[in-house]
Amino acid sequence: MPTPPPVQTSEAAATSRAGLRLMHVHAHPDDESSKGAATTAKYVAEGVDVHVVTCTGGERGSVLNPRMDRPDVLANITEIRRKEMEAARDILGVTQDWLGFVDSGWPEGDPKPPLPEGCFATEDVEAAAEPLVRLIREFKPHVVTTYDENGGYPHPDHIQCHNVSMVAFEAAGDPERYPDAGPAWQPLKLYYQHGFNRPRTVAISEAMDAAGLESPWKERLANWKPDPAHDARITTRVPCGDYFDVRDRALLAHATQIDPDGHWFAVPLEIQREVWPTEEFELVTSHVETSLPEDDLFAGIREATGTMES
Repeated sequence: MPTPPPVQTSEAAATSRAGLRLMHVHAHPDDESSKGAATTAKYVAEGVDVHVVTCTGGERGSVLNPRMDRPDVLANITEIRRKEMEAARDILGVTQDWLGFVDSGWPEGDPKPPLPEGCFATEDVEAAAEPLVRLIREFKPHVVTTYDENGGYPHPDHIQCHNVSMVAFEAAGDPERYPDAGPAWQPLKLYYQHGFNRPRTVAISEAMDAAGLESPWKERLANWKPDPAHDARITTRVPCGDYFDVRDRALLAHATQIDPDGHWFAVPLEIQREVWPTEEFELVTSHVETSLPEDDLFAGIREATGTMES
Protein backbone atom coordinates (compact mmCIF):
# COMPACT_ATOMS: atom_id res chain seq x y z
CA MET A 1 0.00 0.00 0.00
CA PRO A 2 1.38 3.45 -0.88
CA THR A 3 2.56 5.72 1.91
CA PRO A 4 -0.51 7.68 3.02
CA PRO A 5 -0.60 11.45 3.37
CA PRO A 6 -0.41 12.97 6.87
CA VAL A 7 -3.58 12.79 8.91
CA GLN A 8 -5.30 16.17 8.90
CA THR A 9 -7.87 16.57 11.65
CA SER A 10 -8.86 20.02 12.85
CA GLU A 11 -8.59 20.56 16.60
CA ALA A 12 -12.10 22.01 16.77
CA ALA A 13 -13.60 18.98 15.03
CA ALA A 14 -11.62 16.55 17.16
CA THR A 15 -12.85 18.10 20.41
CA SER A 16 -16.48 18.45 19.23
CA ARG A 17 -16.90 14.67 18.84
CA ALA A 18 -14.60 12.57 21.01
CA GLY A 19 -13.94 8.89 20.33
CA LEU A 20 -14.09 6.73 17.23
CA ARG A 21 -16.84 7.22 14.65
CA LEU A 22 -18.11 4.89 11.93
CA MET A 23 -20.61 5.67 9.16
CA HIS A 24 -22.39 3.05 7.05
CA VAL A 25 -24.05 4.21 3.82
CA HIS A 26 -26.90 1.95 2.69
CA ALA A 27 -29.47 1.99 -0.09
CA HIS A 28 -32.63 0.87 1.74
CA PRO A 29 -34.01 0.28 5.22
CA ASP A 30 -33.06 -3.33 6.15
CA ASP A 31 -29.64 -3.14 4.41
CA GLU A 32 -28.07 -1.92 7.66
CA SER A 33 -29.29 -5.14 9.33
CA SER A 34 -28.45 -7.61 6.55
CA LYS A 35 -24.98 -6.24 5.75
CA GLY A 36 -22.36 -5.78 8.44
CA ALA A 37 -24.81 -5.56 11.33
CA ALA A 38 -22.83 -7.79 13.68
CA THR A 39 -19.78 -5.61 13.07
CA THR A 40 -21.93 -2.59 13.87
CA ALA A 41 -23.16 -4.15 17.11
CA LYS A 42 -19.59 -5.08 18.11
CA TYR A 43 -18.33 -1.54 17.68
CA VAL A 44 -21.35 -0.03 19.43
CA ALA A 45 -20.70 -2.34 22.40
CA GLU A 46 -17.10 -1.11 22.44
CA GLY A 47 -18.21 2.52 22.60
CA VAL A 48 -17.81 3.50 18.95
CA ASP A 49 -20.29 6.12 17.67
CA VAL A 50 -22.00 4.48 14.67
CA HIS A 51 -24.23 6.34 12.24
CA VAL A 52 -26.30 4.81 9.43
CA VAL A 53 -27.24 6.76 6.32
CA THR A 54 -30.21 5.32 4.41
CA CYS A 55 -30.39 6.66 0.87
CA THR A 56 -34.04 5.79 0.12
CA GLY A 57 -37.23 5.01 1.98
CA GLY A 58 -37.57 1.54 0.49
CA GLU A 59 -40.99 2.51 -0.87
CA ARG A 60 -40.82 0.10 -3.81
CA GLY A 61 -39.36 -2.83 -1.91
CA SER A 62 -41.27 -6.09 -2.27
CA VAL A 63 -43.03 -7.52 0.78
CA LEU A 64 -41.03 -10.70 1.29
CA ASN A 65 -42.67 -11.96 4.48
CA PRO A 66 -45.91 -13.84 3.66
CA ARG A 67 -47.38 -12.78 7.01
CA MET A 68 -47.07 -9.13 5.99
CA ASP A 69 -48.34 -9.48 2.42
CA ARG A 70 -51.65 -7.79 3.20
CA PRO A 71 -53.58 -4.87 1.65
CA ASP A 72 -53.24 -2.74 4.80
CA VAL A 73 -49.46 -3.18 4.75
CA LEU A 74 -49.13 -2.42 1.04
CA ALA A 75 -51.24 0.71 1.45
CA ASN A 76 -48.96 2.06 4.20
CA ILE A 77 -45.60 0.63 3.15
CA THR A 78 -43.68 3.92 3.40
CA GLU A 79 -44.72 4.58 7.00
CA ILE A 80 -44.28 0.93 7.99
CA ARG A 81 -40.75 0.73 6.59
CA ARG A 82 -39.79 3.88 8.49
CA LYS A 83 -41.06 2.35 11.73
CA GLU A 84 -39.16 -0.86 10.99
CA MET A 85 -36.01 1.17 10.50
CA GLU A 86 -36.54 2.93 13.82
CA ALA A 87 -36.89 -0.42 15.59
CA ALA A 88 -33.76 -1.88 13.95
CA ARG A 89 -31.83 1.30 14.69
CA ASP A 90 -32.66 1.00 18.39
CA ILE A 91 -31.68 -2.69 18.50
CA LEU A 92 -28.30 -1.95 16.90
CA GLY A 93 -27.73 1.13 19.07
CA VAL A 94 -26.96 3.46 16.16
CA THR A 95 -28.10 6.88 15.05
CA GLN A 96 -29.53 7.22 11.56
CA ASP A 97 -30.46 9.71 8.85
CA TRP A 98 -32.54 9.38 5.69
CA LEU A 99 -30.86 10.86 2.62
CA GLY A 100 -34.36 11.53 1.26
CA PHE A 101 -34.40 9.82 -2.14
CA VAL A 102 -37.14 7.60 -3.56
CA ASP A 103 -36.61 3.86 -3.99
CA SER A 104 -36.01 2.86 -7.63
CA GLY A 105 -37.48 -0.62 -7.30
CA TRP A 106 -36.14 -3.76 -8.94
CA PRO A 107 -36.82 -3.64 -12.71
CA GLU A 108 -38.18 -6.93 -14.02
CA GLY A 109 -38.69 -8.10 -17.59
CA ASP A 110 -36.71 -8.69 -20.76
CA PRO A 111 -35.90 -6.08 -21.74
CA LYS A 112 -36.11 -4.38 -18.39
CA PRO A 113 -38.43 -1.37 -18.23
CA PRO A 114 -37.07 2.14 -17.67
CA LEU A 115 -36.61 3.22 -14.09
CA PRO A 116 -39.38 5.32 -12.52
CA GLU A 117 -39.01 9.04 -13.05
CA GLY A 118 -37.47 10.83 -10.08
CA CYS A 119 -36.14 7.71 -8.38
CA PHE A 120 -32.75 7.56 -6.68
CA ALA A 121 -30.95 5.72 -9.48
CA THR A 122 -31.86 8.43 -12.00
CA GLU A 123 -30.56 11.31 -9.89
CA ASP A 124 -27.46 13.23 -10.96
CA VAL A 125 -24.64 11.74 -8.88
CA GLU A 126 -22.90 15.03 -8.08
CA ALA A 127 -26.16 16.58 -6.90
CA ALA A 128 -27.20 13.47 -4.98
CA ALA A 129 -23.86 13.44 -3.13
CA GLU A 130 -24.45 16.87 -1.56
CA PRO A 131 -26.67 15.71 1.35
CA LEU A 132 -24.23 12.88 2.09
CA VAL A 133 -21.29 15.30 2.09
CA ARG A 134 -23.25 17.42 4.57
CA LEU A 135 -23.83 14.43 6.85
CA ILE A 136 -20.18 13.37 6.69
CA ARG A 137 -19.08 16.85 7.66
CA GLU A 138 -21.58 16.94 10.52
CA PHE A 139 -20.90 13.46 11.92
CA LYS A 140 -17.14 13.47 11.15
CA PRO A 141 -16.64 9.71 10.71
CA HIS A 142 -13.18 8.23 10.79
CA VAL A 143 -14.42 5.28 8.68
CA VAL A 144 -17.07 5.06 5.96
CA THR A 145 -18.43 1.81 4.52
CA THR A 146 -20.51 1.37 1.36
CA TYR A 147 -21.00 -1.11 -1.51
CA ASP A 148 -18.62 -2.01 -4.33
CA GLU A 149 -19.04 -0.90 -7.94
CA ASN A 150 -21.63 -3.65 -8.52
CA GLY A 151 -23.64 -2.60 -5.50
CA GLY A 152 -22.94 -5.92 -3.77
CA TYR A 153 -25.66 -7.11 -6.13
CA PRO A 154 -26.83 -5.10 -9.14
CA HIS A 155 -29.87 -3.34 -7.72
CA PRO A 156 -29.94 0.14 -9.28
CA ASP A 157 -30.15 1.79 -5.86
CA HIS A 158 -27.14 -0.17 -4.58
CA ILE A 159 -25.06 0.86 -7.57
CA GLN A 160 -26.16 4.47 -7.14
CA CYS A 161 -25.34 4.23 -3.42
CA HIS A 162 -21.81 3.25 -4.42
CA ASN A 163 -21.55 6.12 -6.91
CA VAL A 164 -22.80 8.72 -4.45
CA SER A 165 -20.64 7.40 -1.60
CA MET A 166 -17.48 7.57 -3.69
CA VAL A 167 -18.08 11.19 -4.68
CA ALA A 168 -19.00 12.19 -1.13
CA PHE A 169 -15.99 10.47 0.47
CA GLU A 170 -13.58 12.34 -1.81
CA ALA A 171 -15.42 15.66 -1.69
CA ALA A 172 -16.08 15.88 2.06
CA GLY A 173 -12.46 16.80 2.80
CA ASP A 174 -12.20 19.42 0.06
CA PRO A 175 -13.38 22.87 1.23
CA GLU A 176 -13.77 24.01 -2.37
CA ARG A 177 -16.37 21.34 -3.13
CA TYR A 178 -19.88 21.76 -1.76
CA PRO A 179 -18.85 24.90 0.16
CA ASP A 180 -22.36 25.34 1.58
CA ALA A 181 -22.39 21.84 3.11
CA GLY A 182 -20.35 22.71 6.21
CA PRO A 183 -16.65 22.74 7.16
CA ALA A 184 -14.54 20.14 5.36
CA TRP A 185 -13.90 16.79 7.03
CA GLN A 186 -11.86 13.97 5.47
CA PRO A 187 -12.74 10.44 6.64
CA LEU A 188 -9.60 8.38 7.04
CA LYS A 189 -10.69 5.03 5.60
CA LEU A 190 -13.24 3.77 3.06
CA TYR A 191 -14.41 0.16 2.89
CA TYR A 192 -16.69 -1.91 0.68
CA GLN A 193 -18.85 -4.49 2.41
CA HIS A 194 -18.39 -8.10 1.24
CA GLY A 195 -20.33 -9.99 3.90
CA PHE A 196 -22.17 -12.25 1.47
CA ASN A 197 -19.22 -13.90 -0.22
CA ARG A 198 -18.85 -17.32 -1.82
CA PRO A 199 -16.15 -18.81 0.49
CA ARG A 200 -18.30 -18.04 3.53
CA THR A 201 -21.39 -19.51 1.89
CA VAL A 202 -19.54 -22.69 0.87
CA ALA A 203 -18.10 -23.18 4.37
CA ILE A 204 -21.48 -22.78 6.06
CA SER A 205 -23.24 -25.00 3.52
CA GLU A 206 -20.66 -27.77 4.04
CA ALA A 207 -21.00 -27.44 7.82
CA MET A 208 -24.77 -27.84 7.52
CA ASP A 209 -24.26 -31.01 5.47
CA ALA A 210 -21.80 -32.35 8.05
CA ALA A 211 -24.34 -31.71 10.80
CA GLY A 212 -27.04 -33.57 8.88
CA LEU A 213 -29.00 -30.38 8.27
CA GLU A 214 -30.40 -29.01 5.03
CA SER A 215 -28.35 -26.12 3.70
CA PRO A 216 -30.38 -23.14 2.42
CA TRP A 217 -27.56 -22.26 0.01
CA LYS A 218 -27.24 -25.36 -2.19
CA GLU A 219 -29.30 -24.02 -5.07
CA ARG A 220 -27.59 -20.65 -4.94
CA LEU A 221 -24.13 -22.23 -4.86
CA ALA A 222 -24.93 -24.47 -7.84
CA ASN A 223 -25.27 -21.32 -9.98
CA TRP A 224 -22.59 -19.24 -8.24
CA LYS A 225 -19.37 -19.61 -10.19
CA PRO A 226 -16.12 -19.28 -8.22
CA ASP A 227 -14.39 -15.94 -8.70
CA PRO A 228 -11.01 -16.07 -6.95
CA ALA A 229 -10.11 -12.54 -8.07
CA HIS A 230 -13.21 -11.13 -6.41
CA ASP A 231 -12.70 -13.21 -3.26
CA ALA A 232 -9.13 -11.90 -3.04
CA ARG A 233 -10.47 -8.36 -2.70
CA ILE A 234 -11.37 -9.04 0.93
CA THR A 235 -8.78 -7.35 3.14
CA THR A 236 -10.48 -7.14 6.51
CA ARG A 237 -12.26 -9.75 8.61
CA VAL A 238 -13.90 -8.37 11.72
CA PRO A 239 -14.51 -10.95 14.50
CA CYS A 240 -18.13 -10.41 15.52
CA GLY A 241 -19.72 -13.82 16.11
CA ASP A 242 -20.79 -12.80 19.61
CA TYR A 243 -23.12 -10.26 18.00
CA PHE A 244 -24.87 -12.46 15.43
CA ASP A 245 -27.92 -12.58 17.70
CA VAL A 246 -28.13 -8.77 17.71
CA ARG A 247 -27.89 -8.81 13.90
CA ASP A 248 -30.75 -11.30 13.73
CA ARG A 249 -32.97 -9.27 16.04
CA ALA A 250 -32.36 -6.18 13.91
CA LEU A 251 -33.20 -8.16 10.79
CA LEU A 252 -36.46 -9.39 12.30
CA ALA A 253 -37.45 -5.80 12.99
CA HIS A 254 -37.81 -5.39 9.22
CA ALA A 255 -40.91 -7.56 9.21
CA THR A 256 -42.01 -6.65 5.68
CA GLN A 257 -38.66 -7.72 4.24
CA ILE A 258 -37.59 -10.66 6.40
CA ASP A 259 -39.43 -13.96 6.68
CA PRO A 260 -38.65 -15.42 10.13
CA ASP A 261 -38.97 -18.88 8.58
CA GLY A 262 -36.74 -18.02 5.62
CA HIS A 263 -33.13 -18.69 4.68
CA TRP A 264 -31.69 -15.93 6.88
CA PHE A 265 -32.39 -18.03 9.98
CA ALA A 266 -31.97 -21.57 8.62
CA VAL A 267 -28.37 -21.91 9.87
CA PRO A 268 -28.02 -22.31 13.66
CA LEU A 269 -25.99 -19.55 15.31
CA GLU A 270 -23.58 -22.06 16.83
CA ILE A 271 -22.63 -23.30 13.36
CA GLN A 272 -22.18 -19.76 12.08
CA ARG A 273 -20.02 -18.82 15.06
CA GLU A 274 -17.88 -21.94 14.77
CA VAL A 275 -17.43 -21.95 11.00
CA TRP A 276 -17.37 -18.25 10.07
CA PRO A 277 -17.40 -15.83 13.03
CA THR A 278 -16.40 -12.76 10.99
CA GLU A 279 -17.80 -10.20 8.56
CA GLU A 280 -15.75 -9.19 5.57
CA PHE A 281 -14.75 -5.84 4.08
CA GLU A 282 -12.46 -4.48 1.38
CA LEU A 283 -10.20 -1.57 2.25
CA VAL A 284 -10.45 0.81 -0.72
CA THR A 285 -8.81 4.00 0.53
CA SER A 286 -6.70 4.69 3.61
CA HIS A 287 -5.20 7.98 4.72
CA VAL A 288 -3.42 6.24 7.61
CA GLU A 289 -0.77 3.55 7.67
CA THR A 290 -2.11 0.04 8.04
CA SER A 291 -1.04 -3.47 7.07
CA LEU A 292 -3.14 -6.14 5.40
CA PRO A 293 -4.91 -8.31 6.27
CA GLU A 294 -6.77 -6.47 9.03
CA ASP A 295 -9.21 -7.50 11.73
CA ASP A 296 -10.32 -3.99 12.69
CA LEU A 297 -11.90 -1.22 10.59
CA PHE A 298 -10.00 1.26 12.79
CA ALA A 299 -6.58 -0.31 12.29
CA GLY A 300 -4.12 2.55 11.91
CA ILE A 301 -6.67 5.11 13.04
CA ARG A 302 -6.39 4.33 16.74
CA GLU A 303 -2.66 5.00 16.55
CA ALA A 304 -2.92 8.04 14.28
CA THR A 305 -5.57 9.78 16.37
CA GLY A 306 -4.37 8.66 19.79
CA THR A 307 -7.66 6.81 20.34
CA MET A 308 -6.19 3.47 21.27
CA GLU A 309 -9.34 2.09 22.85
CA SER A 310 -12.90 2.56 21.69
